[in-house]
Amino acid sequence: MYTEHSLDAVPSGSKTQARAAAVLQLPALPDDEHITENVPFDEIVVGQSASRSRELTMDDVRLFAAVSANRNPVHLDARFAAGSGHGKVIAHGMWSGALVSGLIGSRLPGPGTVYLSQDLHFLHTISVGDRITATVTVLEKRLADKVVVLECGCVNQDGVLVASGVAEVVAPGAKVRAEAVELPEVQLIGHHQYDALLKKCETLAPVPTAVAYPCNEPSLRAAVDAAQAGLIEPVLVGPARDIRAIAARHGLAIDGYRLIDVEYPKDAAETAARLARDGEVEALMKGSLHTDELMGAVVRKDNALRTAARISHVFVMHVPTYARTLLITDAAINISPSLEDKVHIVQNAIHLAQVLGVRKPNVAILSAVENVNPKIPSTLEAAVLCKMADRGQITGGVLDGPLAFDNAISVEAARTKGITSPVAGNADILLVPDMVAGNMLAKQLTFLANADAAGIVLGAKVPVILTSRADNLRSRLASCAIAALLANANRLLAQAARGL
Repeated sequence: MYTEHSLDAVPSGSKTQARAAAVLQLPALPDDEHITENVPFDEIVVGQSASRSRELTMDDVRLFAAVSANRNPVHLDARFAAGSGHGKVIAHGMWSGALVSGLIGSRLPGPGTVYLSQDLHFLHTISVGDRITATVTVLEKRLADKVVVLECGCVNQDGVLVASGVAEVVAPGAKVRAEAVELPEVQLIGHHQYDALLKKCETLAPVPTAVAYPCNEPSLRAAVDAAQAGLIEPVLVGPARDIRAIAARHGLAIDGYRLIDVEYPKDAAETAARLARDGEVEALMKGSLHTDELMGAVVRKDNALRTAARISHVFVMHVPTYARTLLITDAAINISPSLEDKVHIVQNAIHLAQVLGVRKPNVAILSAVENVNPKIPSTLEAAVLCKMADRGQITGGVLDGPLAFDNAISVEAARTKGITSPVAGNADILLVPDMVAGNMLAKQLTFLANADAAGIVLGAKVPVILTSRADNLRSRLASCAIAALLANANRLLAQAARGL
């Protein structure tokens, strides 16, 4: 948000301040952000001045980097910046220049101005949280070519001059006063949640993971990328000749990985499951075989990977427009889960949220409406699940429902409908009515809201990583990172059970 300033805001001792008395007698510049008005050449007076302030945010830095394609890590990487001479992230020097440019183009002389030159000297760095006031003051008018020379300066909240210089512009010849052009809204799509997830895995050893039938480039690359990131130690299970050929064709280095030669997808799934049963691996990862082939091996009784919990799937979504990591369940395994199934599905998701660092996750039980309606079975199940949580039959989370999707993720929507709830607008977990609804929701967030989605199967003795050909590198690595955190949690539980 910009703020207009009087002449008192200019730096002490500057030429601008020396002319303050004369400037104060000039007509005030418009301060309505909805109206654009210039100062044509004939109305400009030497000593005339305008100021504008803005507080630097990290989003400003990222946006400037994106527009200028300036990837200097001193502006973007806190760890790199900490080791630099500055000790912290700083703004691009030309960010202050952009403030000056905006002031000249919109205020003095304003609309119709054409830049000829800009001289700036950057005297001090600008850090996130600094409030910078840019000021331009008329030094000279040249009647012959309608050129105006402007003194330019930027000071921070402590009155320190951080940038100064001189601009020459061609001032507009005619008066303009009109409704301001509406600027487009800009949404920055960052990946801080993804970065935080990977950071949680930095101290963990790579998890031995059986990759079942990685017989196309995306699935084999996913395993290699995750191994190079230090998340998994892959055991490749499938036709050795085909896997080596794919690796050679796409430049994937797999020589250091264990490779078990199995010809067919179903046999690869069975072999991978037995590796998990025998404790040789701590996670399973889907290759290019069908999901039901892998899950069929997981649920086979003689593979001993079932637990008392029902197996369920969770999409872990990093949505740019939502502050929390969002868990959506179940969108891939249970087609039309019963009330009893949903108890397990919720409990699995709560456990995962806790492993991801949410001590007591908020669980929104979704339906089409927020009121219990006997004609909509999902609303009745939501009410029962909430009561079961009250009685301790579901533990570790805060449940509320039924909630429509908007009420679950928007505080404003919940307030508008008079819903008072710690979950409404602050959901960590969305329990969907059925797989169809969940799958649609997850894919809508992915393809319409630019969300990153990691997929994991819970309820077995080891986590099962489900990747898709449509997944980008972030999603693949996020899925493996989640599996690594779950495998580590399982390891700690086993050690505790043995009294270690």
